[in-house]
Amino acid sequence: MKIIDLSQNLFDKMPVFPGDPEVIIKEIHTLDKEGWNLRNMTLTTHIGTHVNVPYHMIKNGKKLDQFYIDSFFGKSELYKTGMKFYHNKGVIFSSCNIDMKIANELIKFPPKFIGLSEKFEFDVLIEKLLLEKGIISFENLANTDKLPEAFTFYGVPLNIKEADGSPVRAFAIA
Repeated sequence: MKIIDLSQNLFDKMPVFPGDPEVIIKEIHTLDKEGWNLRNMTLTTHIGTHVNVPYHMIKNGKKLDQFYIDSFFGKSELYKTGMKFYHNKGVIFSSCNIDMKIANELIKFPPKFIGLSEKFEFDVLIEKLLLEKGIISFENLANTDKLPEAFTFYGVPLNIKEADGSPVRAFAIA
């Protein structure tokens, strides 16, 4: 069994999407003063490696807490041109971005979820179209070049009430 970490590090003042608020991670308690370490974090639900659910871009879209936890993990495959998609399998895009041709194929045969390497950025219209069709998407996946053709993907979000997405600790087991 091999575990591949697919998560980006979260850190103070890390780069953010233009117009998003700055990430602030600040030590507020220390072992010396309070007897424990504690940090305060200010970040968005779409920072670093994260999951998007329909409510992110769709007015009445399904919110994060309306999904069962098993929606965020499962058998998965790396995308290959011409591959078949299955409703019970995820698809991770490591070597290409998702264009409109691929998006239309995903809509015809929706996979359980999709994931996009940190090397690529969703086109906003494509991202919205996929979310409109109920396709959960993971973004900013690190180390996708280390993934085998087939694996089990995990990207479980925080259980944030009525959220549009969440940072995740994503990994694969091969």
